[in-house]
Amino acid sequence: MNWKKLVSNKFLALPLAAGIGLAGAAPLWASPSVFKTGTTIYDPAKAYNSYVIFTALDGKTHLIDLDGNEVHSWPHVAFPAGLLDPALTGGKLGHVIVQLENGPGIEQGFFQNKVLAELDWDGQVVWQWGPEAPGGAAQQHHDWGRLANGDTLVLSHLTHKVEGLDGKEVLDDVIYEVTPDGKIAWTWVAGDHLSEFGFSPTDLKYLQGVVSRGKDVDYLHINDMKVVGPNHWFDSGDPRFNPDNIIVDSRNANFIVIIDKQTGKVVWGLGPDYPRPKIAPGMAVQGAKSKLPRPVDQISGQHDAQIIPEGLQGAGDLLVFDNQGSAGYPPVVTGAGSRVLEIDPVQKQVVWEYTAEYSGRPAWTFRSHFISDARRLPNGNTFINEGMNGRFFQVTPNGDIVWEYISPYTSSPSTSALAPNGRPIISGDVYRAIPVPYDWVPAGTPHSEKEVADPDTLNLTPTAQ
Repeated sequence: MNWKKLVSNKFLALPLAAGIGLAGAAPLWASPSVFKTGTTIYDPAKAYNSYVIFTALDGKTHLIDLDGNEVHSWPHVAFPAGLLDPALTGGKLGHVIVQLENGPGIEQGFFQNKVLAELDWDGQVVWQWGPEAPGGAAQQHHDWGRLANGDTLVLSHLTHKVEGLDGKEVLDDVIYEVTPDGKIAWTWVAGDHLSEFGFSPTDLKYLQGVVSRGKDVDYLHINDMKVVGPNHWFDSGDPRFNPDNIIVDSRNANFIVIIDKQTGKVVWGLGPDYPRPKIAPGMAVQGAKSKLPRPVDQISGQHDAQIIPEGLQGAGDLLVFDNQGSAGYPPVVTGAGSRVLEIDPVQKQVVWEYTAEYSGRPAWTFRSHFISDARRLPNGNTFINEGMNGRFFQVTPNGDIVWEYISPYTSSPSTSALAPNGRPIISGDVYRAIPVPYDWVPAGTPHSEKEVADPDTLNLTPTAQ
């Protein structure tokens, strides 16, 4: 995979297109030169014990237990990695969807998936889609989803002209619903709904300027697509939250919307313009943040928006990883650290959040400018992937870190970006990591639940002056 091209063309597409460098978009942060990888903290009594699946820059998809032991792997990347719920595979365990074949061109690596494939535990192809797709390639990116009827939702790319965007071709996002035999049963093209995303005239003018100066601009960069799922809002009579509807978010444009599956229209939205916070996100110290609940303030560059499933703490609320990365038309000034937000989608209020401060650390110690995700767990904890740093961890509702893991799987010199002196820049980025219940994999798959004590290498005990 051409990681240099992947980073420069995609994850940083907006700052480059807008003429804004990283140094001007966000504060800098520091990292040690040597640090431990694998599991660094693990309290089995307080953590939700499971496996975790993720694709790393070594080109493989890994399944680990919480002690950091690799229990299985597949020699393919997945964008994203995720085991299929056995309820959607006829009870068959350990099935994963991966990129079976990547294609050449500007969309190399993760972003040019020619063939999307379901593999069984042993790596055998169960289902695939690509040659049947428009143009003979799936062009899948960022997300996929298996439906209860056996069809598969595929988030793909489409290069075409979008009315209202200066008459130039842009890199657009399209969702296909694909049947088991490869037929397209439903299509949604983002550019057909430009007027529904909440852009103000000022926003749209700025976006038009970006498009006019660029080539094949990835103007939305939709990075997330999920069915809404059963929820109490719909049960109480709110049709916007129909379980069959689809929630997506645009990293580059700072919005989250719900698409009506029947009409294709946007029926609910958050962003792209938000009230400015009284205190910059991630900058609060010593309890200076406003109390919860509070109105949603500036979200920027977000990932993995979802409605928390029924049966979990906060069911029906929106959970999203707020990167606080450089994004927006025009780009917004963001805070020192990233956030995970739980939002009441009807009142549009933040009802729970996580920043590093809730774990007693400075805001900038939890920071991922791009990628990343978060999931609510059955015991009330929240799983977080700080993707830019390949760090996964679980926090309790009060912010206690009860499990932490640093991915040891990195890019190789042949796939890394190069520094000005020609030295490969080795990275351990992880786009998305997902908790996997023990009973989703074949019987006999090992797992360990051995405690790993917090070494407390960063002693924050106040010292006498």
